[in-house]
Amino acid sequence: MSNPGKPLTVREILRRTVGYFQGKGVSEPRASAEVLLAHTLGLSRLNLYLKHDQPLSPEELSRFRELVKRRAAGEPVAYITGHKEFWSLDFKVTPAVLIPRPETEVLVEAVLEVMRESGQESPAKNRKPETKNRVWGLEIGVGSGAVVTVLARELPHINWIGADLSRPALKVARLNAWRHDAAGRIAFVQTDLFAGFKAEPRFALIVANLPYVAEPEWQTLSRDVRLYEPKEALVGGIDGLALLKPMAQGAHRYLVPGGWLALEMGPGQAEVILDLLDKSAAYDHVEAVKDYQGINRVVRARRRLA
Repeated sequence: MSNPGKPLTVREILRRTVGYFQGKGVSEPRASAEVLLAHTLGLSRLNLYLKHDQPLSPEELSRFRELVKRRAAGEPVAYITGHKEFWSLDFKVTPAVLIPRPETEVLVEAVLEVMRESGQESPAKNRKPETKNRVWGLEIGVGSGAVVTVLARELPHINWIGADLSRPALKVARLNAWRHDAAGRIAFVQTDLFAGFKAEPRFALIVANLPYVAEPEWQTLSRDVRLYEPKEALVGGIDGLALLKPMAQGAHRYLVPGGWLALEMGPGQAEVILDLLDKSAAYDHVEAVKDYQGINRVVRARRRLA
């Protein structure tokens, strides 16, 4: 029998919290417990296990219990801690933005792949790209700024415009770009899709992770999502294609010849977007890219050279 007066260690607190979360139906109970305890103690998740016998002070235990209550009520871990990892980088998140998902890394990979194949990947790290040779990229719907920040870091020869309709989201995106030394090459603008841009070929890349959840599907999502994440950043109309369709139909007007369009989407939507892009006759290469579950997660297309 344990001694009631004995301070609780990291290991024991984790054991109890995982069991508590399991009883409350919390998703990813172990990961939730580890992240929240690491956040409370100012440690990495790895260091929790290196210090598994470390006792918690009464103040630490009190702070941790408050976080546990919030998670048990359904609040996502990322909103509780204010952080989420994406592309091995730490991003600030608030309830004003969608929490970056692992599947969105497929969008980043799809863009980098075509840039490598076209010889437009980042120039040598020890050589500054010439200003006159810079090209422009555009992300529509930047949210937290995770995608545009990663692309700005991975493709330092490209200047970027990050667009979003939400002013609070743009504030978060600017902060993340600054935290990762990418703010100097990203201009953030508030606009609805292409409304703020002149219809002329300007961008070598157009990237978007727009809302694509169908309205009927919204009610089937977990409470973590429905009660806490911004609905407007997730739901794309009755079929989830309310924004993806106009993007697919109009993006070619803003792409330079040979420029690439890359769109993230949900299961079953790629076929519709591929058909729209084919019918536009504006592209000479159109394809879907699967995620790690075999779902067509990204559609990318290259603007015709002539």
